[in-house]
Amino acid sequence: MKPLVFRTILLALTPMLNRAAGKSAEFRAFMRRHDCTVQIRLKDGSIARHYRFENGRVKSGAGRIPQPQVDMVFKDLDTALTFMRPSPDMGDVVHAAKNFKVMVTGPDPLCVWFMQLMNRSQSCALQMGTPQPDGSVRHTMLTNGGPLFVHVKNGRILRLTPIDFAADDAGSWSIEARGKRFTPRRQATVAPHALAMKSAVYSDKRILQPMKRVDFDPNGERNPHNRGKSGYVPISWDEALDIVTGEIQRQKREYGPGSLAILHGSHHQWGNVGYYLSALLRFGNLIGFTRVAANPDSWEGWYWGAMHHWGHSQRVGIGANYGTVEDCLKEAEQIVFWSSDPESTNGAYMGFEGTQRRLWAKELGIEFVHIDPHFNPTAQLLGGRWIPVKPTTDAALAQAIMHVWVVEDLYDKEYVATRTTGFDTWRDYLLGKEDGVARTPEWQATETGVPAHVVRALARQWARKKTYLAAGVQGSGFGGAGRSATGAQWARCMVMLMAMQGLGKSGVNMGNLQAGTPVDHEFYFPGYADGGISGELQWNGNAVNNYQKMPHVITANPVRQLVPKQQLPEAILEGKATGYLWDGIATELQFAPFHYPMPGYSPIRMLYKYGGSWFSTLTQSQRMEAAYRHESIDFVVNQSIWMEGEAQFADLILPACTQFERYDIGEWASGGGYLQHGFNGLNHRVIALQHKCIEPLGESKSDYEIFSLILQRLGLGAMFTEGCSELDWCKRVFDSSDVARHVSWKAFCKKGYFVVPPEKPGLEPPVNFRWFAEDRHKDIAEPQPLPSQWAGEFGKGLQTPSGKIEFLPETLKRSDPDNPERPVLNRYLPSWEGPHSTGLVERYPLQLLATHSRYSFHTNVDGKNSFTNDIADHRLCVDGHYYWLLRLNVADAAARGIRHGELVKVFNDRGAVICAADVSPLLAPGVVKSFEASAEYQPIEIGGERVDIGGCLNLLTPSRSQSKGTSSMAPNSCLVQVEKWLHRPTTARAA
Repeated sequence: MKPLVFRTILLALTPMLNRAAGKSAEFRAFMRRHDCTVQIRLKDGSIARHYRFENGRVKSGAGRIPQPQVDMVFKDLDTALTFMRPSPDMGDVVHAAKNFKVMVTGPDPLCVWFMQLMNRSQSCALQMGTPQPDGSVRHTMLTNGGPLFVHVKNGRILRLTPIDFAADDAGSWSIEARGKRFTPRRQATVAPHALAMKSAVYSDKRILQPMKRVDFDPNGERNPHNRGKSGYVPISWDEALDIVTGEIQRQKREYGPGSLAILHGSHHQWGNVGYYLSALLRFGNLIGFTRVAANPDSWEGWYWGAMHHWGHSQRVGIGANYGTVEDCLKEAEQIVFWSSDPESTNGAYMGFEGTQRRLWAKELGIEFVHIDPHFNPTAQLLGGRWIPVKPTTDAALAQAIMHVWVVEDLYDKEYVATRTTGFDTWRDYLLGKEDGVARTPEWQATETGVPAHVVRALARQWARKKTYLAAGVQGSGFGGAGRSATGAQWARCMVMLMAMQGLGKSGVNMGNLQAGTPVDHEFYFPGYADGGISGELQWNGNAVNNYQKMPHVITANPVRQLVPKQQLPEAILEGKATGYLWDGIATELQFAPFHYPMPGYSPIRMLYKYGGSWFSTLTQSQRMEAAYRHESIDFVVNQSIWMEGEAQFADLILPACTQFERYDIGEWASGGGYLQHGFNGLNHRVIALQHKCIEPLGESKSDYEIFSLILQRLGLGAMFTEGCSELDWCKRVFDSSDVARHVSWKAFCKKGYFVVPPEKPGLEPPVNFRWFAEDRHKDIAEPQPLPSQWAGEFGKGLQTPSGKIEFLPETLKRSDPDNPERPVLNRYLPSWEGPHSTGLVERYPLQLLATHSRYSFHTNVDGKNSFTNDIADHRLCVDGHYYWLLRLNVADAAARGIRHGELVKVFNDRGAVICAADVSPLLAPGVVKSFEASAEYQPIEIGGERVDIGGCLNLLTPSRSQSKGTSSMAPNSCLVQVEKWLHRPTTARAA
C-alpha cells in the first residue's frame, strides 16, 4: 500500500503545482524563476519520478533519469512518506534530515528554489489581511513600540493605527482595589516611534540598490582610509553578492577562522524570524565568525552590582514582576520613582500600557515621589514630590536614607534578621564606625544637592507608608542610574533599601505599575530572544523551549574567539583587548576575563555590520571611525535599510527592506530569554502575524533573503533555509505555540492577530517575593534559578550562597574581594568623572545625561526625515536642518547668554556636537539633558573645528568601564561645557 501512496503523491504533484500557478500570480512568478529538471526518488531506485519546469509550468514522467539538475533522494519509503504527506511532523522531518535519510543534491540555488516552491504551494492560496469597505486591506504588524493595523491600498501604506480589539477577541482582566473596579481599555497602546514607521518606510534615506564605495576595488586598491569620505555607485545584486561571498572565502583561505566579525546593535526590527538572535545568528554560525560580546547595556549596574546581593542571574540582575499591579493598587500607599520615567521609556516595548494603571493609582490616592535630575514626563503627568539629585550621586542619597532608618529605628528588624545577612557590618558603615564618617543627610547634601531636611522627611515618610520602589525602566531594575560610573553602587543600594523595609510584604515591593498584570503566564509563545530559527543553543533561549517545540536543524559556530563590544575599536586599533562576559547562566561567570585575539584564531580582518548604527549607541563613538579606517580591516559590508550612521563607512552596502515588506511573526513585548514573561507589562497579550504589507521598495530585500542568497553561493542555502521561506518559518513558529490550539492558521493569516485570554480568576500569579518574605517555597512559575543554584533546600531562598539578601555579597568576597572600584562593602565612591574631577570640572562644569528618547527607539525611526523630526521635543528645525535637542536649566542658559531654540555647542575633550537649546525649569542646575542614539552622524569642519550636527552625543561620553573587572559602560558620567554656536552648516564642509 505504501508504494502506491508514494507513487500517487508523486503523480499528483504535477497538477497540484500547475493549479497553484494558475490561481496565484505570485506563485506563478516564483515557479517561473528557473527552468530545470527535478527528480524525486527512493535511494534504491525502486520508485522515481522526474519533473521538467519550463516557463512557469511543469510536466512529469515516471522513472529515473540519469542527470537531473536537482535530485531529491529518500533512503526508504517511510522517510519519503514522512516528507511528502500534507502537514508532516516537523520533528520527524528534521530528524530524518539530520541523519541523512534524505539528500537533496544539485546547484544550491536550484535546491533552495525547489524546496521553497513545494512549501509555497501550500500557502499561496491563503488570504492575508482583512478587506475594508474603502477598498484597502487591513494588515497587522508588530513593532518595537507595539502592535499596529496597517491599511494598504494599491500596494501602498495608507495609515497605521493601534489595534482596537474586536468583540470576538478575548476579554480583559479586572482588579478590585479599595472599593473600585479597574478594567483596561479595549485597545493596544503604542509608542510614538511605532506610528512613525510609515514615514520611515518611505523615507528618502532608504537604500534601494546595492552600493559600492567609488574607490574600493576588491581586486586592487581598497583605500580603507577613505571610508566615511568616499561616495558610492550603484551595482547589481549579482556583483554585490559575488564580492561578499568572494571576501568570505578569501578570509578563510588567507587568514583562517576568526577573521570575520559580525557587528549588530542591541535591537532591530521586531519578529521571531528576522531578529538578529534568529536569522542573523543562523547565518553567522554557517559561515563562522568572531562574536562581538555585548555588554549588558540595559542592565549595567544590576548585572555588575545588584545581582551579587539577591541573585536573578537569568534576569541579568533585575527582579521579576508578578502580581505587583494588584498588590500595589490594593496595598501600597506610596511609590518612589527613582531614576524611573516609564512615560518616556514605555517599559521598552509596551507602549503606554502602564499609563492607565498609574492613573488608577493616582485616583486611589497613592502618593508619588520622583528622584531624578529631570522633572520627567512621568512626574509631570502624575504630580507628587520632585527631588532633583545630581547625576551619579544617587547612592549617597540612598545611604543617607538608610542612615536615618538605622538611627531612628525605622526599618524592619525582624525581616533583616531572618531574611538577610551581613547587616551589622553595613549598619556600622552607615554609622561611620568603620571610617569615622557617618552617612548622614548632612553628609550627602553637598554631594547630591538634596537638602538634609528633605532626606529626613523622605526617609520617615517611606518608613511610615507601605512603599513600592520604582527603580529604573521596569521599576524592578533595568537602565536608569545604572548607566554611570556609580551605576552598580546605585543598583546595589536599591536592593538594600527594600531589604530594610521588608521586600515582598504586603504593599512593599518593587515596581512602577509598568509590569505585573494578571495575564496568563503559562500560555506558550516564544519570545524574540528564544532562538527563532537560529538553531543556536548557547547564545539565546532556544534550548529552554523553542528547540523542542519547533524542531529545526541546530547550527554551531566553530569560532570560539570573542571580542568585547565596548573595546572593539581598541581591539582593531591596538590589536588586543580584554573583556568580561555577560552571561545570564550564573553569577560567577562575570569574573573570568577573556582575551582577544584568542590563540589559534585570526585577528579580525572583515566586518559584517547589520542593523542599527553603533554611532550614538557606543560610548565615545568616534573610536569606531578610526577602527573602520584602519588598514588591518580588508573589507566592510553593511546590511542596512537607511543611509545613516555607519552605513557611510562601508565598502559595500546591501539594501535591506523594512519589516513591512516581509513576513514575520511574534508577540508584543515578549522578549523571552533574559526577559522572561516580559508580556506581563501589557493589559492584553497580543500575538500577531507580521504581514508582508507591501513589496520591498526598489531592489531592497529582506535580511533573510540576503543571507540566503549569500549562502546559496557558498552551497549552504538549503541548510540555512531548510526549504522554508519566511512565511513557512512563521507557520512553524505558529504550529509550535499554544495559539494553534485556539485558531486555525488560515484564520490567523486573515485576521492577523490573536488576543490571549486573561488568567482565570483565582489562578492569577502570586505576588513576587511574597514567598521569600514569608520563608516559603518559591511559588512563582519561572525557570530560575537552575536546580544546582539553590544553596539549601530546592525551591527555598534566593540565588545567593546564603539563600538570603546579602548586604555583604558572598560572591564578591569569594571572587573579587580586593577590587577597590567594586568593594564587597558597598561604599560610596564618587564618579571618576563628575564634580570631584579636579582639573576637569573647572573646564567642563555641566553634567550631561543622555537617556532614551520618548520618540525614537534607539536609532530606529530617528532622522530619516520621518515625522519624529517634526516633534519639537525631539528635534528642532533651524535654517532647514533638524538639530538634536539639549535641555538646559534656565539659570545655566542665562549665564551663557543662551535663549530657547538657539544653536549651542556641547563639548568636552572628546568632541563637540551642535544641538538646539531647550531652556527649561524642569532640569536641575548644573545638568544638561538630551537623548542617546541619534540615527544621524554628520561631522563637519567649520571655523577650523570638527563638530557633529547630527546629534551624536555619544561622541562625548567616556569609553571607560564603570569599574575594574567589568565590561560595562558609563555614558552618564560625562562632563561637558555648553556655549552659543554662531556658525551655520551652509559654510561648512563634510569632515
